[in-house]
Amino acid sequence: MKNFVIGDIQGCYKGMRKLLKSANFNPKQDKLWAVGDLVARGAQSLETLQYLNDLGPSHFDTVLGNHDLHLIAMAYGISTPKPLDKLAPLINHSSFNQLIDWLCTKKLALNPTKNHFISHAGLYPAWSTKKALALSEEVSTALSGPKRAKFLKNMYGNNPTIWDDKLEGEERLRFVVNAFTRMRFLQGKELEFKTKCHPESAPKNLKPWFACPNSNLKKNKVLIFGHWASLMGETKTQSIIALDTGYVWDKTMTLYCIETSKYFSQQA
Repeated sequence: MKNFVIGDIQGCYKGMRKLLKSANFNPKQDKLWAVGDLVARGAQSLETLQYLNDLGPSHFDTVLGNHDLHLIAMAYGISTPKPLDKLAPLINHSSFNQLIDWLCTKKLALNPTKNHFISHAGLYPAWSTKKALALSEEVSTALSGPKRAKFLKNMYGNNPTIWDDKLEGEERLRFVVNAFTRMRFLQGKELEFKTKCHPESAPKNLKPWFACPNSNLKKNKVLIFGHWASLMGETKTQSIIALDTGYVWDKTMTLYCIETSKYFSQQA
């Protein structure tokens, strides 16, 4: 059995299948992990979710990305579809509610192995991976509980931008969601949401999250994330693996094998 981690799929089902085939992914033996943003922008979000769901929990798991959470919020009437997201076939399909319930069981952070950590946007520098997993569980409790709709309604917003262990309620959960699904740059300890470019083009007062000191991170930990297509996989360290390489923007989709440390790529 091998563990494969795939970058942002964003409804690009055909590209995903070609990439898995090129890596000799065996759906009956191997396990596929995803960094989130399974849906939107590509034309086949329905087929993507159906295929991944059909793999079963022994052979697939994912963290949630911002597009996945936005889709769940749509199902509860809290947000509306964006025309660019091409979600109508999924929303109008008879399996939509079942697929939404399935997505709601997914977390914001996962440990596929002892030394590997996956989240959509990364690891906030003030957190250890153990702390991050515990905070992910807090959001999962809200997302899977009877007050799901209330949580989804209150998760939107940019504040607070700095973590404090004393944060409670809606503000605490909103920060956790933003750090796991929207983070790219920080100004000091503060999340900055406007800048999406490559770090070399960013204002000097901003640092990518993975370039910020994290005294809580163990040296043997490998952090895997997506979300940031303009990076094109460049983090300048082998222990920080960026897998969103912009397939939906006519670039490539990337797959990583944990056991062999090998990358596979599919051109759009």
